[in-house]
Amino acid sequence: MRFKESKSAGAGLERSCHGTVSSWIASTTPTEGVELFRAWFAGEAYQKHRHDTYAIGVTDSGVQVFDYRGSVHASTPGRVVVLYPDEVHDGRAGTREGFGYRIVYVKPALVAEAVLALCGRPYPLPFVSDPVSTNATLSQSVEEAFRVPLESLAIDSLIVDLARGLMAGQRNGAKPGTSRRVDVPAVARARQFLDAEKTRVVHSTELESITGLTRYDLARQFRIMLGTSPHRYLLMRRLEFARERIHRERPLVEVACDAGFADQAHFTRAFKSAFGLTPARYRALRKVSGRRLIGGRA
Repeated sequence: MRFKESKSAGAGLERSCHGTVSSWIASTTPTEGVELFRAWFAGEAYQKHRHDTYAIGVTDSGVQVFDYRGSVHASTPGRVVVLYPDEVHDGRAGTREGFGYRIVYVKPALVAEAVLALCGRPYPLPFVSDPVSTNATLSQSVEEAFRVPLESLAIDSLIVDLARGLMAGQRNGAKPGTSRRVDVPAVARARQFLDAEKTRVVHSTELESITGLTRYDLARQFRIMLGTSPHRYLLMRRLEFARERIHRERPLVEVACDAGFADQAHFTRAFKSAFGLTPARYRALRKVSGRRLIGGRA
């Protein structure tokens, strides 16, 4: 994931900086209907404007204040902010210290497709009644979005998780039932393909072609059958392959490349997130344990 940083607030957004501390923004290029955006502001951030996307974010620091649907709202660190598409809003710091946040912009059509897959029937776009909340599903989804590269399968999982979170936060708790229908042979074909192609980026269109399912329906069914998303499943197979290469004493730079990671830094982050150790420390500790096993002391 590559963020482009700027001193301005981007097209269609105006920013005024007050005080001596500079404000900044960083964003990714929109990919398959999803854009990641993070920023820090002192004073006024944005004048009134509106997006044609959902805006789902988490406040990282300070107090984030905004006008939305006729009321003033404030969000503090760890709180989730959800803005419905095409709704006018603004943004400003609630204290002199400024505020920082991360936000995911996602096209409503993608959310609609994910809701259809989850419910098994068409359903209106979810409207979250409280724009500031502690919605755990949305918070975790935003956190994950900024942790992994925006690859095709990762975007699919992100949109399905965001749809789940949005449905969970609807007005009056009105949530549609989630479909449990599963095409077992189709999920098996997807799993077998991911096993075979674990050292490269797999695109959603490939799995759609193999299974005959939409990407969001596959994500739903895959989780029911295997307890995880296609993206996470592929990542863990890639890391298993990497561990096997480490056991063969291959250089870590070579391991990262052979396992299909973009670079060694990406490999290290993914490995540590999965196993709690960096690849280098894992390799060093394994050498120690190997000597213990040979010596009969462990």
